[in-house]
Amino acid sequence: MAMDPDTTRTIVGIIGNVISFFLFLSPLPTFHKIWQEKSVQHFKPHPYLVTVLNCAMWCLYGMPSVHPDSLLVITINSIGLIIESIYVGVFFLYSNTWPKRQAILLFLVGEAVFFFIVVFITFFFLQGTTNRSMLVGLICIAMNIGMYAAPLTVMARVIKTKSVKYLPFYLSLANFANGIIWSIYALIKFDSYILIPNGLGTVSGLVQLMLFGYYYKTTNWDEDDSVQQSDLELHDGHNKA
Repeated sequence: MAMDPDTTRTIVGIIGNVISFFLFLSPLPTFHKIWQEKSVQHFKPHPYLVTVLNCAMWCLYGMPSVHPDSLLVITINSIGLIIESIYVGVFFLYSNTWPKRQAILLFLVGEAVFFFIVVFITFFFLQGTTNRSMLVGLICIAMNIGMYAAPLTVMARVIKTKSVKYLPFYLSLANFANGIIWSIYALIKFDSYILIPNGLGTVSGLVQLMLFGYYYKTTNWDEDDSVQQSDLELHDGHNKA
């Protein structure tokens, strides 16, 4: 007997939560290096700072008074918000100069101000979930599209160097799977605000996998390991809802 759409959507959303959770954990090797060296070295906090706001916006989007029946969007992005906040905290702790720490604080303050402005407009000026979903959903889409800059940088490097040494296969595969599962979730009970960024994420992940297959044989695995890791972290190029 076929499952009803709500049950199917819940199962797909739970699978999406699991995949997204591991994507949130994908930068752990970077933070292990930072912890070992007691320094942020050449790593940059910007991807994690942006993802903090991204997760907060998706949590807002998933609220019943904004977009009903989106509990699984809230669960994974709440977890992501905690994890990304810890990452930012590590950056703050091991940034050895005050200007670096000040920049992180200013970034966070700016994000907080922006978030509360959106919350204020959403609940005090907009009536009904349709209007509220539109405002918050469009902001989420814009943010997620902007976050594809990091994967594009890596893909351009792959094409230029004809090398996939710095294109992590399993991370690309996970990003592809993440995009597919959340696209299916959005299609079961049609949600264009989740479908658009994850559809783009699916295409991005597929292109990464195709590049990996095409340039694998031309890759020099012994080349100089001088590229900055901060330019290669793809986890933040995808939304998790």
